[in-house]
Amino acid sequence: MVEKKDVVEGWPLETGDYDVGNPQGCVAVVTLGSKMNEEIVGEGAAIAGPLHTENLGIEKLVTNIISNPNLRFLIICGSEVQGHITGETVEALYNNGIDEKTKSIIGSPGAIPFVENLSVEAVERFQEQISIVSMINNENINEISEQISNCTSQDPGAYPEDAIS
Repeated sequence: MVEKKDVVEGWPLETGDYDVGNPQGCVAVVTLGSKMNEEIVGEGAAIAGPLHTENLGIEKLVTNIISNPNLRFLIICGSEVQGHITGETVEALYNNGIDEKTKSIIGSPGAIPFVENLSVEAVERFQEQISIVSMINNENINEISEQISNCTSQDPGAYPEDAIS
């Protein structure tokens, strides 16, 4: 059995259009422009919801992930949001981080990829805590469920450091 941590009171800390399953689960799912939260949580995700903006939305996503050390995987699925390109922007954040001075997400194709309310340390924690599974433009619940199961079977346990809130 893998080690889990208690979740901070009031998690998820940021409001949004998401559904929450078991907060000690290891999988978060962002469904981009698609609305399938309830189905995804029903398949075993700890939290699932859309992501429409490549700035405030990503700030909320990162905050909710780093405030729950049990989350170790982020599945990015659903229809890419045209113009904002939120899925590819999350991948750019994960792979490249942010410019410390401008707070822009390095390598993002999005229109306004700035995360003014995230520190470099918060982004680094996001990068260290999770692994990304990219399924951008995939809305097939069976395939997404299979990825949730794969991630759950590889759960390394809670991130060793406490939640950042």
